[in-house]
Formats: sequence, C-alpha cells, structure tokens
Amino acid sequence: MSPSVSRPHAANSAREADSVESARGRLIVALDSPDAPSALDLVRRLDGTCTWFKVGLELFVSAGPAILEPLLGQGYSLFLDLKFHDIPNTVAGAVRSASRLGARMLTVHASGGPAMLKAARQALEGVTEPPELLAVTMLTSMDSEQMSAVGLERSPAQQVNLLAQMTLESGIRGFVCSPQEVAAVRALAGAEAAIVVPGIRPAGSNVGDQKRIATPAETLRMGASYLVVGRPITQAADPAAAASAILAEMATAL
Repeated sequence: MSPSVSRPHAANSAREADSVESARGRLIVALDSPDAPSALDLVRRLDGTCTWFKVGLELFVSAGPAILEPLLGQGYSLFLDLKFHDIPNTVAGAVRSASRLGARMLTVHASGGPAMLKAARQALEGVTEPPELLAVTMLTSMDSEQMSAVGLERSPAQQVNLLAQMTLESGIRGFVCSPQEVAAVRALAGAEAAIVVPGIRPAGSNVGDQKRIATPAETLRMGASYLVVGRPITQAADPAAAASAILAEMATAL
C-alpha cells in the first residue's frame, strides 16, 4: 500500500483510538453487587477496560465504606451514589462525612427541596478536593403512571425542569437525569454543568425496570457528560467485551 493511502488510514485509526479513550473517561460502570467479593471480581474482569465505577446503596450497605479503598488504591474514579434525602442538617452531615471517602461524585435527591440542597452545597465549602455534588432529578424507573401514584401530576419532563431550576438556584451545577431530559437540562444548565445519565441500554438489550431510556450514542449526542451502565455490562457473559462494545458505540458520538 502506498504512503498516500496508509497515512489517511493511520490518521483515521488514531482518531478512532482517541474517541474510544474519550469514551472510557465518560463511562461509569454500576457495581450493583450484593457484596464486596463479587464487586471486586467484576472490577478484576473489567481491568483495562473501564476507569469509572459507581458504588450505590446495595453494595455500600453490604460492604461499607471499606469497599472504596481497594478501588481507589487501583486508581479508579468513583461515583458514590447514595442519593441523600433527609432534613437539611442530616444531609449536610452526611455530605461532609462522604466527602472524606475519596469519591469524585456524590448524589443527593433534588426533591429534598432548596433548603436541603443549599445545606448539602454549603457542607462542601472549604473541603479540599470535594466531590462533584449531583442532584438526582427523577429516577429512571419513574414514568407518568408512577408519578401520578405519588401525587405528582406534572409530566416527567416538567418535574425534571422544575427540580433542575431549583438545583441551579441552590448553587449546584451537577445533575442526574434520564436520557429523555438530557437536552433540556443541558440547555438550562449550560455547557459547564456535569450531567450524569443512567438508564442506558444498547440496542437490543433488556430494558428491565427502567422506563425512560436511550442508547449510549443517542444520550451523548443529547448532551450527557457521563453515562452510567449497569446490567448490560455486569450481567453479560463477558463483561469486558460488553463494555468494549458500548465504548465503541459511544465513540461514534464523540
């Protein structure tokens, strides 16, 4: 093959590699495991594929804060997804305690109200290298029927918009929302806001209990900063191969 043909091919290959590497920094694998050994085994199987992991309620309650230590020791970035929702003083204390654990992102429920959100933000003032505080708008398992059952008569989009606006007014610029609301939250919050999106399902995968979902590439094109993927990776026969396929799909949107 002549140099005139090989150089463009090499340039394309380099761009593809750069896009995959960019995707790797934006994919968060949910360690929704029942105990530390199974979570760490999954991390081992994904070694070299992923750089971010999410520790949520199931694993944190089972294994405690100690589960973060081996992950941080291996250089992984952590998203601590505990969704604090309580009176302002209690949430402020929980945020202060969680900020010492080494995670890079931490969640509170936006529906806790403006006083709670402000208390959470203020709890991080003066903290060295604080985690990014993310306000959870509406769970991706909630649709109009579920919302009506708890007395919310707005549409999911309307409720997310209300909560996102309240979050911004409270001084927080990080969000968790479903793929269906990403574009609206991005338009509201601006280019610098961190928007983390669960409910990601590659084409043809099992939807499970999620209601408001989209594919990885679609969600990035709509303005997501990070994608959280759980079962399509963690329940795959070959988690590393599943993660690599998702990274390749993400790369097409970057």
